[in-house]
Amino acid sequence: MFFGTELKRRREDAGFTQVELGSRVFVSGAYIGQFEQAFRKPQLDISQRIDAVLQTDGIFERLCRKLIDDKRYADYFAQVVEFERTATRICEFAPTVVPGLLQTAAYAGAVTIAANPFVTDEYVEEKVAARLERAQILKDATRPEYWVILHEHVLRVPAGGPQAMSEQLDHIASLLRDRKVWVTVLPYEAGAHASMAGDLRLMEFNDAPPLAYTETAFSGTL
Repeated sequence: MFFGTELKRRREDAGFTQVELGSRVFVSGAYIGQFEQAFRKPQLDISQRIDAVLQTDGIFERLCRKLIDDKRYADYFAQVVEFERTATRICEFAPTVVPGLLQTAAYAGAVTIAANPFVTDEYVEEKVAARLERAQILKDATRPEYWVILHEHVLRVPAGGPQAMSEQLDHIASLLRDRKVWVTVLPYEAGAHASMAGDLRLMEFNDAPPLAYTETAFSGTL
């Protein structure tokens, strides 16, 4: 809210309309309006361009860095979470584990511990809660079109044990029946494929360019 209020004040002081400022930082006027109304959390690159246009000595970059500093997520993933919330379409290929947006609590806990075997229960609970919070976008009326391609490997590895995996598969099936997601499976017989190294996600938006995000163990690129 403070970011939006300050942006509106600085923009008006500089004599720009939302459309004029948007055109200078390569987004729409509506996009600027969503920042000002605190509907959309700002992105770092846009905040930097706003500082340059309004000559605000880096204040919006500093505010943005503070806003996206969510310790529940890895630094390379925090911005992806914000983009998920405003995407109109998400297409994802998952070669190793069930994507976070589809995970149940038991499955999320199991894969968190598998990747971090010496962490505390509090750490696991925090990561699981953050993952389930992300998944809320699939329950919204404005949810994105979400298409997932799972490698068969994902379905064969019983993360968390048979019961947890059974619940996870039931959850995916339930989302399919409710037509909230579309899931296809790449079978072993398909052989080698382009994304064997890690996850690939494509995101589209109404008023911003599309984005691609790739992730491997403990690193990601947006």
